[in-house]
Amino acid sequence: MLFMTAKLNTKKLLIILLAVAGIILAACLLFRSPGGQSVQTASNSITNNDDRVAFLKGYGWDVTASPTESGQVRIPDTPSDVYSRYNALQKKMGYDLTDYAGKTVMRYVYKVNNYPDASAPVYATLLIYKNQVIGGDITDTSAKGRIQTFEMPGNGSGANG
Repeated sequence: MLFMTAKLNTKKLLIILLAVAGIILAACLLFRSPGGQSVQTASNSITNNDDRVAFLKGYGWDVTASPTESGQVRIPDTPSDVYSRYNALQKKMGYDLTDYAGKTVMRYVYKVNNYPDASAPVYATLLIYKNQVIGGDITDTSAKGRIQTFEMPGNGSGANG
């Protein structure tokens, strides 16, 4: 019977494991996108209407080419219950409006043309700050409608807000 032994330097092994863990963490952070989607990432610049429409299309939404509404909104300094619930929805997508408290951001609203079984208008809202999507939602305005993440219903995390 043949036995082999090796002297294991614990310090070197620990350094190698930490380096590998660091590389994996960096790769995860680099390729992470909102809501786990492999579409537009937070680092992509949204500089014009075509970019905003393409962002929503990346989630499968067909929207009217020009926004039905646009304007500036201010993210509250102190959160209310409604804001906290809305921000919880944002966090499900990888966004957090807390970082923008007191800031004025652009809000763009688009009519969604392909919401499954829609009985009333459905709208996609994008919140943009310094050419970056920082949040938003899909809102079904029907009596039993809801506000949800950007993800299409039936695709997993299109949870209520």
